[in-house]
Amino acid sequence: MEPESRRAKRSGSGNAAAMKDKRKKRKKRIKKFFISLLVLLILAGAGVLAYARLRQEYTVTYQEYTASTGTISNSLSFSGTLQLINSAAYTASSSATVRSVSVKAGQDVKAGEELVRLSNGQTLQAEFDGRVNQLYAVEGEKVSSGAELVQVVDFEHMKVSIRVDEYDISDVHVGDACRVTTTATENVFDSSISDINYVSSSTGSVAYYTATAYVDVSSGVYPGMQATVTVPQEEAENVVVLREDALSFSADNRAFVYTQDSAGQMVETYVTTGVSNGNYVEIKQGLHSGDLVYVEVKAAADNSVASLLSSLFTQQRVNGTGVTRNNGTNRNSTNNTGTGTTRQNAPGGTQPNWNGGGR
Repeated sequence: MEPESRRAKRSGSGNAAAMKDKRKKRKKRIKKFFISLLVLLILAGAGVLAYARLRQEYTVTYQEYTASTGTISNSLSFSGTLQLINSAAYTASSSATVRSVSVKAGQDVKAGEELVRLSNGQTLQAEFDGRVNQLYAVEGEKVSSGAELVQVVDFEHMKVSIRVDEYDISDVHVGDACRVTTTATENVFDSSISDINYVSSSTGSVAYYTATAYVDVSSGVYPGMQATVTVPQEEAENVVVLREDALSFSADNRAFVYTQDSAGQMVETYVTTGVSNGNYVEIKQGLHSGDLVYVEVKAAADNSVASLLSSLFTQQRVNGTGVTRNNGTNRNSTNNTGTGTTRQNAPGGTQPNWNGGGR
């Protein structure tokens, strides 16, 4: 057996090694903890800096607009198809021989004018003013009962039916003036709403109603052509108008524009608006024709990942306080439909004292 003193000596050596190993492991854990903490602090700082840069780095410019005098209107527009009102196909009442043909294809005829005479005594006459669209009868030929001999169509008087949904039907009434514009030929015809069928034919989630307008068309316009029916709503003549893009709104939804005071600073000027057509708006109070207004435009700086990482190790900072002027003046004019035209101008002159910080 091993002596007791020897066993005790070996046991003491083992305990010392175990304690030493524990101290090493503890040091490693402490070192790992501080390294992890340092990494977390660096990442947190980078995140804060990145967030600040994303929020603060921009360049402020102002887009300039000019209020002007014009006429503005808004309207409802619907799509439809031109349809015939009067069209008639004339047929033989019984088997017979064509005795005479009094018309030619494409010929205009008057109501009551003779078209074709048959051997059975039948005489075909036009029922309305129109044009011979198709002619099948040939003098001397035999025809069977029910055979179509001639077709007469009125190409001058047509109608267009439009579908009006449940949201607009309260703004469309019988007797309302409207304009019918053919898509292909761009002809414009004045008309009015002649009939509204208030029984919905729709089976979907939105109800649609059929309104009809009758229109006298010119040559070159034919049934089946697509057309737009425009029903005017509001109109304001010789008023101050402004691009809607120039408007801003406060927290309580009040409209205002930015104007420049005598010191060259941007100030909020509240305005009262009127008729709007989606592009331009009537300014009832707050501006006069010729007044300049401004819209703040913020252009973002380079916020790429590379730029963000680079900023961690540099002292350079973009504060976004630099302000440049955009001299492109939007001057507008409106016609009686309220559709404006925009021209870009670059006037000269000295540069005013801009408020560098923006709002």
